[in-house]
Amino acid sequence: MLKKVKLLLLVSFLFNLNSCNEFQKVLKNEDIKIKYDMAETYYENQEFRRASRLFEQIKPKYRGKPQGERITFFYANSLLNTNSYMLAAYEFESFAKAYPLSQKVEEANYLAAFAYYKVSPIHSLDQKESSEAIEKLQEFINFYPNSEKMSDANDLVQELRLKLEFKAFEIAKQYNTIRDYKSAIIVLDDFISDYPGTPYREDALFYLFDSSYELAVNSINTKKPERLDNAKKIYQELLNTYPESKYIVKSNKLIEVIEKEITIFENN
Repeated sequence: MLKKVKLLLLVSFLFNLNSCNEFQKVLKNEDIKIKYDMAETYYENQEFRRASRLFEQIKPKYRGKPQGERITFFYANSLLNTNSYMLAAYEFESFAKAYPLSQKVEEANYLAAFAYYKVSPIHSLDQKESSEAIEKLQEFINFYPNSEKMSDANDLVQELRLKLEFKAFEIAKQYNTIRDYKSAIIVLDDFISDYPGTPYREDALFYLFDSSYELAVNSINTKKPERLDNAKKIYQELLNTYPESKYIVKSNKLIEVIEKEITIFENN
């Protein structure tokens, strides 16, 4: 059994070595027709990294020729499949400009926008690329309202917008975490106004209430009544909007303190 495994590994190694040697020979070959045929073979076999290198070499040679359209699209798609997203986006956009009447132009525009989407980072990082991807996808949606890719494009936009919303919420919540309650109130209130349909509205309302509570109970006497009243109003909004909120136990404990503080001021 061990000898059989070693033999298979040796055969695989020799095959890959021969394949690499063949590819290197094609790269150095001056015959662009041979490179074109091999590039298509690699592409059809989904060996996109090799295909992209050959397409890159021959693309300038076929500019203005019938094969140029095919080579340009295949080169862009090879880049997309090797995770070279920004270069792929550029090549797809270049394809759309160079061949506006092509049957592939709609697909190229979608894949260009999709490549921008793939560059979008995780929510904890700067979201400049996410905003750019939304813009590109929205352009596609507006230009191709009847496209078969419409549903996919809308799903990607929704995913990116949720990422931006979560990023905005996390930034707002951070002010509460570091106990900068004045800033937290401003930023959380802005978040709720800017994203009225956000799935993070319940969380934002609670942290707005919590920040308002902390600011109120720790205020000087001249500012405390007004701030207690504001905190109470936010509690009512949270309770009315989310009567079975996951924060109801915590919120009820806080409102008890607020009610006691208000009673003390009213009695005095």
